[in-house]
Amino acid sequence: MDIAARYHQVIKYLEQPISIAPLVVLRVVFGLLMLFSTLRYIAMGWVETQLIEPVLHFSYYGFEWVNPLPGNWMYLPFAIMIASSITITMGAYYRLSTILFFVCFTYIELIDITYYLNHYYFVSIIAFLLILVPANRLFSLDVKRNPSIRSRKVSSWCIDIFKFQIAIVYLYAGLAKVNYDWLIHALPLSIWLPAKSSLPVIGGLFTLKATAYVFSWLGMLFDTLVVFGLLRKKSRWFSYIAVVVFHAITGILFQIGIFPLVMIFAVIIFFSESFHQRLLNALNKVLTGVSLFDEKASQLREQRQPGFAGWKYALLSLFFLFQVFFPWRYLLYPGNVFWTEEGYRFAWRVMLMEKAGTATFYVKDGENGREGSVINGQFLNMHQEKQMAMQPDLMLQYAHYLDRHYSQNGMKDPIVRVESYVTLNAQPARLLIDPTVDLTQVEDQWTPKDWILPYSTQNRD
Repeated sequence: MDIAARYHQVIKYLEQPISIAPLVVLRVVFGLLMLFSTLRYIAMGWVETQLIEPVLHFSYYGFEWVNPLPGNWMYLPFAIMIASSITITMGAYYRLSTILFFVCFTYIELIDITYYLNHYYFVSIIAFLLILVPANRLFSLDVKRNPSIRSRKVSSWCIDIFKFQIAIVYLYAGLAKVNYDWLIHALPLSIWLPAKSSLPVIGGLFTLKATAYVFSWLGMLFDTLVVFGLLRKKSRWFSYIAVVVFHAITGILFQIGIFPLVMIFAVIIFFSESFHQRLLNALNKVLTGVSLFDEKASQLREQRQPGFAGWKYALLSLFFLFQVFFPWRYLLYPGNVFWTEEGYRFAWRVMLMEKAGTATFYVKDGENGREGSVINGQFLNMHQEKQMAMQPDLMLQYAHYLDRHYSQNGMKDPIVRVESYVTLNAQPARLLIDPTVDLTQVEDQWTPKDWILPYSTQNRD
């Protein structure tokens, strides 16, 4: 078969009509979860403590131009997210709602890198993909306003892009666990689990070394294999039960926000069309007394939806090429990725290390040579200081901030260096950054950071 024939075969598969039900369920679930998440964020006071109060925000590389709105104006994007979450759920002004939610959520996520979490990244991705699909063509207020858009069918790509993205998350999380510390030393679980010994009934099990090994290996196998189980009808329910149990346990044991809920409900998209149709029928009967899907309706011929525009093929091809290859960029950097963290983020590395550090910054006046240490608490909150003290790129950002601060306060050509002692997976603390380097003379970039001291040359205990 030649390339052209294969291409047309792929296009035929991507555009074959299937039930819209899984997409509608995803839309409703996503909207409800995001409404809950946004209200929770506000109720916890995090708008104030994380976005408004800090003196300094740590930027993502290339996004230094993203800054918080002044004062209480920071509540504006949250108000927009509340409104758009509701309208996404109801399928009202759907395209505008998904765009507004994606922009506001991603904007908030980009303000401060110290609050990076994998599930924030995942939410941004799902919100972006929802912009591209017609999830409002059934069970929506948009259909009430414009019945001509009503459809029980969508092209299969509308469902498959979400399955593929979820598969990337789980598979890459599993592959990341195939490392020496996780499988051979059961780290960091052998550090974390004993701290949960106070839990009733099962707490005593967490003091056993064997428990950490069981959890480590099962965690790796679960992440690596669960999607394959979800794809097969015979193993789907068993795999989904495993998803619920796995995420429920991790949610109880560790503080990881709404990530367990997001994944438990997101993987429902792997279930059959009939499963989702029954869900929507039950919900619509409660609301209107009418079924959305029945035999008579399924026999009706519906107008075929417009074909998949070429620009969407190009956009999604680029998007998924990025998703597949970007997590492997760490291979371009020397040393231990957990130590240097070069290529660590946006690669679905979930809870793979126990890392902590202390960072003492010294600022020297370039004119008179006087040097003093910095009280980090004057510029950073506790969370920011904790994260900065173990991540080299954040130390560099902080050094440049100190350079600007002391220059503005009359110091001539400040020289900023840091003594940072970091422990990784219960190993003795070691110097992370060369303490002789003037970080004001270093610029962050994609190339390897030679001012990070190598971990591999230091003996492991």
